[in-house]
Amino acid sequence: MESEDVASAPSTPVTPGTPGAPLFGGFKPERSGSVRRSLLKSCKCFSVEAWALEEGSLPSVSCALPPPPVSLARKVGAEFIGTLILIFAGTATAIVNQKTQGSETLIGLAASTGLAVMIVILSTGHISGAHLNPSVTIAFAALRHFPWKHVPVYIGAQVMASLCAAFALKGIFHPVMGGGVTVPSGGYGQAFALEFIITFNLMFVVTAVATDTRAVGELAGIAVGATVMLNILIAG
Repeated sequence: MESEDVASAPSTPVTPGTPGAPLFGGFKPERSGSVRRSLLKSCKCFSVEAWALEEGSLPSVSCALPPPPVSLARKVGAEFIGTLILIFAGTATAIVNQKTQGSETLIGLAASTGLAVMIVILSTGHISGAHLNPSVTIAFAALRHFPWKHVPVYIGAQVMASLCAAFALKGIFHPVMGGGVTVPSGGYGQAFALEFIITFNLMFVVTAVATDTRAVGELAGIAVGATVMLNILIAG
């Protein structure tokens, strides 16, 4: 029985286009571990320990990239839109409640304003911080969490947004506008005490969830919105 001749390997190395050649001819399996370790050592984003490289296991690490910078114009625009939504929604609810002979009740008024605050914070908080109130802007600046040079611009945007919301409400709901006007029902002392308490509640929660790094920032909108709702239920 004659033995068949076995074809000898070609003298020139095969290329990826040659039949039977590996798809990526430049990689060698026996050196993959060393290549991986060298790549990890040169990586500036992950902190890789030496023992992890030796034993072949990697610790759980994360790579957090800084957010892209936001221009002052975008911040002011977001602050304007957020304040406009808040003022329009809260006041419109009170006007509709008056038109419908109190069908929305105090709970509806509180829920509407609280939801408006929560929605605005969740949608614009990552852009402008969603101050929505000159007192919040001044408080952040006093606590050195906001530059003083931007305070006049923010307050100007908030005031202009409030005026625009007022004119929009007048154009839509005129002549029924009394529901959006807040008038103290008791004495001046009672009104002062209630305003002091609810303002303290709001500023305490805002500064706690927005300036403390240990707080869960994603829940700031829910916390502040719930505080606004609670304040309305307390003071009416």
